[in-house]
Amino acid sequence: MTDRKQLAFSVLDLAPVAEGSTPADALHNSLELAQHAEQLGYSRYWVAEHHNIISVASAATSIIIGYIAAGTKNIRVGSGGIMLPNHSPLIVSEQFGTLAAIYPNRIDLGLGRAPGTDPVTASELRYDRMRAAQDFPNEVRKIQQYFSPENRTAEVRSVLSEGANVPIFILGSSTDSAYLAAELGLPYAFASHFAPQMLISALKIYRENFKPSVQLDKPYVIIGSQVVAAETDDEAEYLASTMRRSFMGIITGRRELMQPPTHHLGYEKWGIIKERIDQMLACSLIGGREKIERELQQLIANTDADEIIVSSHIYDQQKRVDSYRIFSEVAKGFEY
Repeated sequence: MTDRKQLAFSVLDLAPVAEGSTPADALHNSLELAQHAEQLGYSRYWVAEHHNIISVASAATSIIIGYIAAGTKNIRVGSGGIMLPNHSPLIVSEQFGTLAAIYPNRIDLGLGRAPGTDPVTASELRYDRMRAAQDFPNEVRKIQQYFSPENRTAEVRSVLSEGANVPIFILGSSTDSAYLAAELGLPYAFASHFAPQMLISALKIYRENFKPSVQLDKPYVIIGSQVVAAETDDEAEYLASTMRRSFMGIITGRRELMQPPTHHLGYEKWGIIKERIDQMLACSLIGGREKIERELQQLIANTDADEIIVSSHIYDQQKRVDSYRIFSEVAKGFEY
């Protein structure tokens, strides 16, 4: 007999701001969702850093992590991710060291290289951002150093970080990030929830080049997926119209708050935009329980992922919670 493993499942949240609501409402909804996710058996609750986007309230990521951790008890809370070139490694280390001191053994630090915004806004976030993006591997190593117990003798210290149990994850959507995660021996989270094109090749590179580290002795893969789960396939497709319209906005540059679902989206008539959205959503799971389970089995068979992190871009808060509940019911029984 071969050993079988249980698929871990987690939440990725952008604190979406729906039409007719406020960013404050979005943050309250995030906390409510995190409390449900904790009860539903989700492993971790990650918040993604984005800037200058009216439909996303997760810009001050570390503050939101503290808010979510304060309102929950056991679920791990972290960043999916902190876009490191936007920040000083010392400041990130101090923030997450502080979070770990308040919420010990519950904080994750996912690090990405992308700006999480448009180029003009990115230039306002950090004056040397382009240099920092090119130096991303060394910036990650700086954070590792600040978190190491040995840094107690260094001239520059992040005192609350030293020896803190804050696992670092490398986030990415390219082979560059795969090589880096493998070289550093860190868990690897791939952004297949919106950029799945290089998923399989990146995972192959990561696994083949992985070097064991103090943090991790063998590769650990997290894959992202947009999930819209409902009681029926038809209802899920209806709810998913919100997500598809949001992706159209990403492609066309149209900025708007998260829109309510509609039966009259006209998706089949979007031409090349539909093709691009379909490519971006190639790892998405949309449907009732049976369809979700069938497509989840195929996704895991293709990737052999250890964990799936789920983003449900749904307008109605209760339907959003229901989607995470239905997905958890499917995922809890998933072994491979």
